[in-house]
Amino acid sequence: MVRGDRTILHVDDFRLSEGEHVALLGPNGAGKSTFIQLLTREVFPVWRPEAPVRFRGQERPLLSDIKGALGIVSSTMHEQVRVHLPAVEVVIGGLYGTLGLPLRTEVSEADRAAAVDALDRLGIAGVAGQDIMTLSTGQARRVLVARELVRDPQVLVYDEPCTGLDPEGMYHVRKTMSVLAAEGRSVILVTHYPEDIIPEIGRVLLIKDSAIFADGPKEELLRDEVLSDLFDVPLAVDEHEGWYSLRARY
Repeated sequence: MVRGDRTILHVDDFRLSEGEHVALLGPNGAGKSTFIQLLTREVFPVWRPEAPVRFRGQERPLLSDIKGALGIVSSTMHEQVRVHLPAVEVVIGGLYGTLGLPLRTEVSEADRAAAVDALDRLGIAGVAGQDIMTLSTGQARRVLVARELVRDPQVLVYDEPCTGLDPEGMYHVRKTMSVLAAEGRSVILVTHYPEDIIPEIGRVLLIKDSAIFADGPKEELLRDEVLSDLFDVPLAVDEHEGWYSLRARY
């Protein structure tokens, strides 16, 4: 990936299998979001005779195929929610790619039931009729997860999902990742913090200076010396029952 005369991301080789979970970890500006945008086709790599990025083996997949397979939840998307709508209508909007219901659209009982079911699977069916602007930040973030889930995607991409959340909100968002992983969906997590990496995610991709710094099992990479090199500060990593936490060493 080149912007102007500057390389913003260089990837020699990367493969993600169906059903696999992975966490992308690295400092600000390292290239994590650009990496995800390559998957979603929001940005394109430098042209080569042979397509450098394939989606399910296809060199030139249809954008509709990509959007149908991927669900994306981000703190940035949450910041754009500035409308007074019932939570269930925000979820139904996921079926149409809109925030809320499109004008002159009659929603079927099946679609409304699917939206309520998506909320219920995330433990917030009780907020279906509430104005999304009145929900807590953590509840609203889960409504946005349900908005993606209602389309039944095979892959859920979480881009900095816990930004701006209090501990309760973080707990519930992380729990939704575990729920979706248990359903057999792939979870791709983009984060700064090992604390966001649920036990179901076994692979970690470390990104630094617009390139892959390391790629492998989290047990090998979520270590003091590796993350200290990744973030260029002395860090210590603690692990407890499959959960990791990070602290500075002074």
